[in-house]
Amino acid sequence: MPHAAGSTDPVDVVVVGAGLAGLSAAQHLVGAGLDVTVLEADEQVGGRMTTDHVDGFRLDRSLQLLNTSYPELRRLPGLAEVPLCPLDGDVVVCGGGRRQRIGGSRGTGGAFTAASALASAARAPRGAVIDQAWLSTALARLATVPTARLLARPERRAADALAARGLPPRMAAGFLRPLLVALLNDPALTTSSRSADLALRSFARGRLCLPVGGAATVPRKLAAGLPRGTVRTGVRAVSVSTTAVRTEEHGVLRCRSVLVATGARAAAGLLPGLRLPGFHPVTVLHHSAPVASLPGGDGPAEGEAGADGTPAGDFEARSAGVRGQIPGDLRQAALLVDAEGARGPVSHTAVVSGADASRAPRGRALVSSVVLGEDAGRPARVLDKSARRQLSELYGTSAFDWELVGAHHDPEAIPAMPAPHDLRRPVRVLCGLYVCGDHRDTSSPQGALHSGRRAARSLLRDFGLTPTTTTTAVPAVA
Repeated sequence: MPHAAGSTDPVDVVVVGAGLAGLSAAQHLVGAGLDVTVLEADEQVGGRMTTDHVDGFRLDRSLQLLNTSYPELRRLPGLAEVPLCPLDGDVVVCGGGRRQRIGGSRGTGGAFTAASALASAARAPRGAVIDQAWLSTALARLATVPTARLLARPERRAADALAARGLPPRMAAGFLRPLLVALLNDPALTTSSRSADLALRSFARGRLCLPVGGAATVPRKLAAGLPRGTVRTGVRAVSVSTTAVRTEEHGVLRCRSVLVATGARAAAGLLPGLRLPGFHPVTVLHHSAPVASLPGGDGPAEGEAGADGTPAGDFEARSAGVRGQIPGDLRQAALLVDAEGARGPVSHTAVVSGADASRAPRGRALVSSVVLGEDAGRPARVLDKSARRQLSELYGTSAFDWELVGAHHDPEAIPAMPAPHDLRRPVRVLCGLYVCGDHRDTSSPQGALHSGRRAARSLLRDFGLTPTTTTTAVPAVA
């Protein structure tokens, strides 16, 4: 049980920060039998994986997509109840008057296979068959490369690695570069080539997906899987030691060990000497677009059953229904990537309600778009104005009557991973003091979850306990 503020009775571990890394670590520590308290300065858990509720819309503050290939999604029992909605076709790269689709035709386990490569080629627009087959085959090959071999490759900037690998220019510039920009949220591709290779391999092995109900579903499920009272929100830590955490308004919490699981800047403030990385800024624009009604009406109202008897609250049925209502290219929830960059500020965009109907009220579609680099720092009203023509071209339907329902700017959204980058930065500061977060691993949800597990394992070893690992299935809404 958690101890009251000011209590002198120590717990085993105090975790500072209730984002993915801190909650992941807490799950592993509690699973090993330790008494854990998690402190979160905000009034809700999640960190960047937060979802705002605005007029019936569920707006993610970041559009960090999950991937069904992420190993950590299968290692945490708390995530077993989070259904994932794969994006149709995964990615469509738009540029040069062409639309090249990759994904959605994968073999067992989601990975690309030779058969899927031929299937993709058969569906490609005329004139792009060779490119499509080459790319699908290359991704199928990458999906089988062991991690050790990827990490043995020479490390350089991702942009330089693309130029040096002898790839067909049309593939490198027309597809792989914009795809990597979207996966890494790094418009200049200064990211380490090893980190880029790992991101591209994850894409080749799995499916891009969204958690049903918004990004906040993931940390909420992790928190719900902990003993009642473990997580305490609205408690800000101001200093830490190996045996105590001093808070702003709630006294001192004593413990046997402390794990700092905040963002990079807050972690550097609590742990002097911790290197602060650079960051990639991100702004997410959320637009509401009108949808046409299905023949025969809008379907069942909330709480009613559909014609087939399926409850209106059934996420899978609702997602399928909305896909049928959205006109034009809004019908499929693919990730559209702009390969040209000169058309407007948006790097990539998706109809998130096309995959997960719970994110928009009836009769509306939710389109979420990501702006990167210097453009991300411009005011939301300016970005909105300049993005509408670009979105109209990408989706093939006018975006000028869309409503901007939300915008979120984060100047420190993605910790930078320039070469050389240590993919396993130390999580043990000293015995009794540990740190984790995506800034210690890879800048992704997988990296945050994995760093939490690494920190928990290090702490357990210092406690003389043997870490255990469980594997669970990850549910998906087809």
